[in-house]
Amino acid sequence: MDNSPSAVYCKQTLVCHWTRVAMSRWWMLLVFLWCSDVFPAEWDVVYPADESPLDTRFEDLKEILRTALEITEEDFGPFDMRSVEIPMTSLRYSQELQSGRFPNVIWTSTSRARERNLRPIRIPLRKGLLSYRVSIIRSDTQARLRQVTTLEDLKSLSLVQGTGWGDVRVYESNGLTVLTSGYESLFRMIQAGRADLFPRGIGEVFPEWEARREAMPSLAIDEHLLLYYPWPYYFFVNKENDALAERLETGLMRMIEDGSFDEIFWRYNGESIRRANLDDRQVIQLDNPLLPAETPLDDEKLWFRPQ
Repeated sequence: MDNSPSAVYCKQTLVCHWTRVAMSRWWMLLVFLWCSDVFPAEWDVVYPADESPLDTRFEDLKEILRTALEITEEDFGPFDMRSVEIPMTSLRYSQELQSGRFPNVIWTSTSRARERNLRPIRIPLRKGLLSYRVSIIRSDTQARLRQVTTLEDLKSLSLVQGTGWGDVRVYESNGLTVLTSGYESLFRMIQAGRADLFPRGIGEVFPEWEARREAMPSLAIDEHLLLYYPWPYYFFVNKENDALAERLETGLMRMIEDGSFDEIFWRYNGESIRRANLDDRQVIQLDNPLLPAETPLDDEKLWFRPQ
């Protein structure tokens, strides 16, 4: 065996080389595994299902979600986007998300309790337009509604809202009477005269009424009242899902910066805002006791503000 200094040096150099190669490969493996865990090869993004074939309320939110994922594809990777198979109540969606099951992203109103249990992406979808409510009514109640000008007047009427909707607590905390049921049943309750008002977001009320006006000819859109309470509507993910939260927040901010967020907002809501004739309505402002202190109400670029 050659134990000369030059031979020993060559052996030591060879050992060091292969040690460095092995360590390099080990670190590459660790980085690969970490990236695979944090940023999956293909993101499986699962969102809430529509409640009925006539339910078109969330087409804009689906487009916002898809655009936010597409605009971040180069940074975060490809994605697949689909809805859950079975519709659930808003409360059930929150429970499933909190438990780490599907869907893994939902859109819903915020509250202190919800932000304790889920992770909000604090960019208000629809620019907070859901804060402004126009009601579906029976056409023969319009004359009586024109006499309503204050919150005290409003307390003499009854409202309907969906089972598990966060708005129920807002209305009840302001002393209003609220009846709850499944989504499609709410229109039938107004049609049958079992309640007076079904307050809807400005972007919701016209498509909902038009989709049902032939089957329920007694339904109408109130021309007098505008209810207002701050009502941010966010994407929410599981508290532990940092990767999806980062991707969605990054995508939404890029959409705000490049104008695509506002383009979607006005394309889906511009005509409804015009038809609502906001300047001619009697505004009744309600308190929202559920509103978290972290709500970015002062960031003007995030909100729709009527003139």
